Amino acid sequence: MCVRGKDVRQLVRHFLMQQNARERQCGRTADSKRCDTLDAMRIFSILLCCHLAAASVVAREQGPGKAPRPDVFLITIDTLRADRVHCYGYDRIRTPALDQLAKQGVRFAEAFTPSPITNSSHVSILTGLLPSSHGVSDFGIPLAANHATLAELLKKRAYRTAAFIGAVILDSKSLAPGLDRGFEFYDNFPEHPEIKSHWGRIERRGMDVVQRAEAWLDAHREGPHFVWVHLYDPHDPYEPPPPYSDLYKDRLYDGEIAYADSALGHFVAYLKQQGWYAGALIVVVGDHGEGLGEHHEDTHGIFLYDSTTHVPLIIKLPNEREAGREVRGQVRTTDILPTVLDLLEIPAPTSLDGNSLKPFFTGIETAPRTAFGETDYPLRFGWASLRSVRKEGFKFIEAPRPELYDLHSDQEELHNNYVPWDAMVQKLRKELAELSAKSPARGKVSPAAVSAGTIDELHALGYLDSADARSSTDVPEPSLLPDPKDKIEEQNLLHIAMMASEDGQQSKARAAFEKILQLDDRSVIALSHLGRFEMDSGNYAKAAGYLRRVREVRPDDAIAAFEYGRALELSGDLPGARDALQTSLKLNPHQFAARLLLGQVYLRLGDLKAAEDQFEAAVLLQPGSSEAQINLAKVLIRQKKFADAVELLEPIARSSSSDPEIFKLLAEAYAGLGRRQDAQRAESRAKALQKSKPPQ
Repeated sequence: MCVRGKDVRQLVRHFLMQQNARERQCGRTADSKRCDTLDAMRIFSILLCCHLAAASVVAREQGPGKAPRPDVFLITIDTLRADRVHCYGYDRIRTPALDQLAKQGVRFAEAFTPSPITNSSHVSILTGLLPSSHGVSDFGIPLAANHATLAELLKKRAYRTAAFIGAVILDSKSLAPGLDRGFEFYDNFPEHPEIKSHWGRIERRGMDVVQRAEAWLDAHREGPHFVWVHLYDPHDPYEPPPPYSDLYKDRLYDGEIAYADSALGHFVAYLKQQGWYAGALIVVVGDHGEGLGEHHEDTHGIFLYDSTTHVPLIIKLPNEREAGREVRGQVRTTDILPTVLDLLEIPAPTSLDGNSLKPFFTGIETAPRTAFGETDYPLRFGWASLRSVRKEGFKFIEAPRPELYDLHSDQEELHNNYVPWDAMVQKLRKELAELSAKSPARGKVSPAAVSAGTIDELHALGYLDSADARSSTDVPEPSLLPDPKDKIEEQNLLHIAMMASEDGQQSKARAAFEKILQLDDRSVIALSHLGRFEMDSGNYAKAAGYLRRVREVRPDDAIAAFEYGRALELSGDLPGARDALQTSLKLNPHQFAARLLLGQVYLRLGDLKAAEDQFEAAVLLQPGSSEAQINLAKVLIRQKKFADAVELLEPIARSSSSDPEIFKLLAEAYAGLGRRQDAQRAESRAKALQKSKPPQ
């Protein structure tokens, strides 16, 4: 009799019961040795059978004659143009690690990302879906649970999974929620970093990232492994460390790529040392490219030209199968997930937007695949989103002013051949319309839960949060918004201003925002930031002038009204501040800060009843706020409602016994009630606390 592994314990218990019975039968006769021998034979037979059964289960899992599944290493290099890598024909740079992988793997000459933004492009790599399918078109949008990630699919097959990210832009606690699904370990950034510098707070050097990955692999040696390593270095600002800062001092973007390649080389050397390289499946891919001034785009995110969508893709197969092969056919980064699953013989989810690249490895398939592109990032600025399709040597871009490029003769996409009756235009436009019909509704920036701290991180990386640039044009069809081609100079200036602000170069940032106003005197982003600069400088009247213009552009924006009211209050225009804050609260009654400030304005205007109403509303919004309670107590005392003030202040004094202002107010309220001893005790307590306070 043979059994499955799950029945072993029951069999052992059954066998021991039989053994005891036989021992009672054998007793202490001369046949006892024969009984022992028979028992030993039975034990051996059972153990052998169980071993064979377990081996049979493993064999069925792996399939007949199959080796254990290989380790899988995915390396994504952020902001990496294909035409800036040596093995892609760029002779002005040294990228030995990428070159070596290309020699020992398969290099795809024409690979394209569907998105020029880090979050969306990485989600597409890890799900095999277009942004319009997975829905992550904005920072902070959670990846829906019904979209399986590569990590989830491999973890179900007993892979050890870990991810190591190079920038907070992919932090799963804030800007990339859901991207950690399936990862046993996801190397997020600290929630409250002690480091104030750029490095370690919002970005990690590539060498730091790979060393973190190597340390995890050292501690988790048993595989198979799926490890994702994200190198962010080529993203601007371009600040390569020495010696790359010297070797490429006139081409710092190239220097960042060369440095990222050195980090990749360190990781490859580590895998070889550990004996993991030869049998591993290694995928190296850029998430998107960089404009570098082409089509007047300095960075990325706005346009869908090849400068930001053509990326390197290299796949090293286990044991260097198909080493040195070059694939010329057009492919997509959405093809990566189905390729990995196909090579591992794991069923892929249905309804993917990508397909396995395995047929290209042997030359069975050579036909180019249709590549779609999408960007909603222009919506942040109040401009139209863009869609593109690249097929049969043509690219069509759907925009307010559509574009068609014949890539056979115009690889740089400089000559727009669009006319609406062109047969190729109609064909490609139809494909985009069919794709759009299958995708969730689009057209506006999706809401995302991004905290104030996370907005600061976005700004530090050179991006805008959706709250920075809400469009004042509320239209159902984004094509009615301005064409990004007409606004790209503004975007470049905005990027310069944001990065200058992060570096503390306020004069440079101010100059960039002022140039934007020369191009568009209704730019909410420029007006808002210039208003904040003046507030920080104490020029409150000038700040109010900028913020008033924001109010004119955004009459229904509660935050804009609040900021305008705050500037007016600080400049001494109390009636104006009152009116602006009232407007803000009509638009959104649940603003604690606006209630508090309006109460203070009413108090200074001498309208005690109105001040009391606002402070009471603030206490209702935040019952634990001592600031709101203290302000309410002040108004009650001014109105000689001493008993109400005492009733409010005594619980605060018991729970917050270190604030001298509480006891000063309590002493005043006691005195108003004629409770002199209580007033003296409270006054003494206030003086003692005041003396013990450290100097400011």
